[in-house]
Amino acid sequence: MRWIVAGALGMLGQDMSEIVEAAGHEVIRVDRAEMDITDPDQVTSTIVGTDVIVNCAAWTAVDAAETAEAQAFWINAVGAATLARAAAEQGARLVQVSTDYVFDGTATTPYAEDAPVRPQSAYGRTKGAGEWAVAAARGDHLVVRTAWLYGANGPCFPATVRKILRERGGIDVVDDQVGQPTWTMDLARLILDLVESRAPAGTYHGTSGGSTSWYGFAREIARSCGFDPDLVRPTTSASFVRPAPRPAYSVLDHATVVGAGAKPIGDWLDRWHEAAPVVLPAHEISS
Repeated sequence: MRWIVAGALGMLGQDMSEIVEAAGHEVIRVDRAEMDITDPDQVTSTIVGTDVIVNCAAWTAVDAAETAEAQAFWINAVGAATLARAAAEQGARLVQVSTDYVFDGTATTPYAEDAPVRPQSAYGRTKGAGEWAVAAARGDHLVVRTAWLYGANGPCFPATVRKILRERGGIDVVDDQVGQPTWTMDLARLILDLVESRAPAGTYHGTSGGSTSWYGFAREIARSCGFDPDLVRPTTSASFVRPAPRPAYSVLDHATVVGAGAKPIGDWLDRWHEAAPVVLPAHEISS
């Protein structure tokens, strides 16, 4: 199959490209310089002859979106709509990567794929609009929501925790936001699996199993870096007020992944133990 990965220079885009190529598929890596996803003519000409398009391109500056929602909408919604229309016209499968921010974060049990979408931030609204646009194009599509991503090829929470522990000897981390830390390589493998297994069009959740708080994740990061986990101190979201509200609960259910015959990503802690030797040395080199 011939794949295009849009946003190929990003943390997920780089891993997605690597995974697809390793599986023996032809992969074309494009970023904004090669294909502006908001330009219909450019998109149409670029994707000719393509079987699968993975949209990793996005406005991901969550706080900045609060004062630049129009710009975020242009990329996250208009860009997704442009890709979806072009893909539908050419018969290509589009994979739209989305986010837990489309939910309100008030649940106490994992969000099902068909749970009501109630974004509380500008970023969440623009990504939710992108999901709607992809479905409205009525093409062959997968919307894959993810959360709490980390990886070797971009800024991420583990690298930040290690840097602060080294420089300050301790770190305060919120203990009242719960989610599923997810390695970009695992998400890329899941997307490949869903496409290769011909999963039905629809919405899927691409996050690790289990759940923890940012504080719980930071303690495991500290341990992996050789620090005393007690150097990580718990605090609350009220102590770290940000322009965009963060979901207090970002645990996603994986029923449609199972129903499609794909294998869900494993427990977040097991996956972190697998990822740490890959993720942390990469940031050591770049820091």
